[in-house]
Amino acid sequence: MTTYKEIFGKYVQNYSSDPTSADTEGQIYYNTTSGTFKTVLGNFGAWASGGSLGTARYGLGGAGTQTSALGFGGFTTVNTNATEEYDGTIWAAGGNLTTARRSLGSTGTQTSALGFGGYTTVYVNSTEEYDGSTWTAGGNLTTTRAYLAGCGTQTVGLAFGGYNGTINLSATEEYDGTSWTAGGNLTTARRQLGGAGTQTTGLAFGGFPTAITGVTEEYDGSTWTAGGTLNTARRYLAGAGTQTSALAFGGLTTVNTGATEQYDGTSWATSNNSMANARRNLGGAGSQSSALAFGGYIAAAVANTEEFTRSTTQIILGSWSGGGSLSTARRGLGGAGTQTTGLGFGGYSTVLSNATEEYNGTAWTAGGNMGTARFQLGSAGTQTSALGFGGYSPVSTATEEYDGTSWTAGGNLGTARRTLGGCGLQTVALAFGGLTTVAVANTEEYNGTAWTAGGNLATARSSIAGCGTQTVAAAFGGLTTVVQSATEEYDGTSWTAGGNLNTARQALTGAGTQTSALGFGGYTTAASSATEEYDGTSWTVNGNLATARLQTGGAGTKTAGLAFGGLTTAITAVTEEYSGSTTSLNYRTLQ
Repeated sequence: MTTYKEIFGKYVQNYSSDPTSADTEGQIYYNTTSGTFKTVLGNFGAWASGGSLGTARYGLGGAGTQTSALGFGGFTTVNTNATEEYDGTIWAAGGNLTTARRSLGSTGTQTSALGFGGYTTVYVNSTEEYDGSTWTAGGNLTTTRAYLAGCGTQTVGLAFGGYNGTINLSATEEYDGTSWTAGGNLTTARRQLGGAGTQTTGLAFGGFPTAITGVTEEYDGSTWTAGGTLNTARRYLAGAGTQTSALAFGGLTTVNTGATEQYDGTSWATSNNSMANARRNLGGAGSQSSALAFGGYIAAAVANTEEFTRSTTQIILGSWSGGGSLSTARRGLGGAGTQTTGLGFGGYSTVLSNATEEYNGTAWTAGGNMGTARFQLGSAGTQTSALGFGGYSPVSTATEEYDGTSWTAGGNLGTARRTLGGCGLQTVALAFGGLTTVAVANTEEYNGTAWTAGGNLATARSSIAGCGTQTVAAAFGGLTTVVQSATEEYDGTSWTAGGNLNTARQALTGAGTQTSALGFGGYTTAASSATEEYDGTSWTVNGNLATARLQTGGAGTKTAGLAFGGLTTAITAVTEEYSGSTTSLNYRTLQ
């Protein structure tokens, strides 16, 4: 009889508590406290925002890896031939397809890709090959079609399923780098399906035969046979990986979905994290452990990119819990301090307010009134050393300083504005963006006495959020003529681009630092409960506010945030406290 040591190279270890090192992945151990055999599995993953496509579109082809991907074709408001190349951070223009089309099949790598079939104003069978700069004609598909799936490489490719304008298709074709020849038919004819794998180990899943399906089939180079069914039946989905290690994501059930599932060659398991942007008809690339989702359709064509990373670590999402309510319900108020020593001031209830309230982690009590009643003001500092500036009373330049008891006048802003962002401390503060009669990009720096000009935001916007210090700040969201997702980072001199929010919104609130930020609430087409955490590179979706709202006061950090007041469909006094996301190994008890 073969022993565990002979297979794994180690004896089964005894631990009084679960190990914390990712090096224990796959190792069986005995927990002497719980009296159970356990292991650490690497089957969890999370999505994070990536760089947006230059051209928003859906029905596009995809190829390559997470850090070397290709997106091509698709539909904007018309069919497009645009090709873009992704380096793991940004998309850059590549050579255009010869034929603009959408709903095409695709496979290969960034420098050796294959696009085939699709729809122009008619269904087509043409194939194009990409060499990293230019598309050239390849051999035509035998069966004209769109809404098909593909897998493999440029010289050993596979095309299957689809729709020819009349019927769903089961036809499979194999490509040798020059021409297509018939392979074994799918058992279930369908369109708008996902694909993964190679020419001799292919995988087909989901799609639309006569109704939305979760049916999966596996190809051995000649015949398709039944595999495990998706947990979420859907069409217009994307796929990545291999036949025994695949990823399915996005698509349409009766609504758009961001659901993500992992396949092990036998069954599908639903990931504990969905895409931030539920969408259909998107592009996909990469592997099960390192995938890329881009473009697609939400309420229109989108440019969003998300990156999936799988590891032994599972993310336990941050969450909000109830705190003590403000004494005076209001919106557009300033905030400062921490979760247990917070400060809220100004705002609007039925009239402009000058009220100040102090939070001790449980309840709010009255502080000294501001000299100027106003709302939509900028704020910075701590509970005992705060700064309020700008706002509407009407539109103001006024700055006030709080010492824990009373407010006194400080130096005026150079530019009168409201709905501006602010961060920093009372004596080293930063003000940026906002609304005069139009959105502005102005940045000003405060030294405890006077404001001086800093570097302008790249994008002028109002209703913007921010956090950090005067020399290491982040600004995100807001409104130009459209709601923004952009993040900008300040180094004390100039602003540069950071990672985009997953949910574009205005009138949101920020807390934390440039590399450890929290953004919550706001407004898209309605009051939002969305909460996201920023690591200095990308935003990740976390647990929603219990009360969706905009123009909320905020304070604290990424791991211990505070939200108070704001506007739902009415002005609210509700306070919520945030506990940030954490990670742990994926422990599994063996039966």
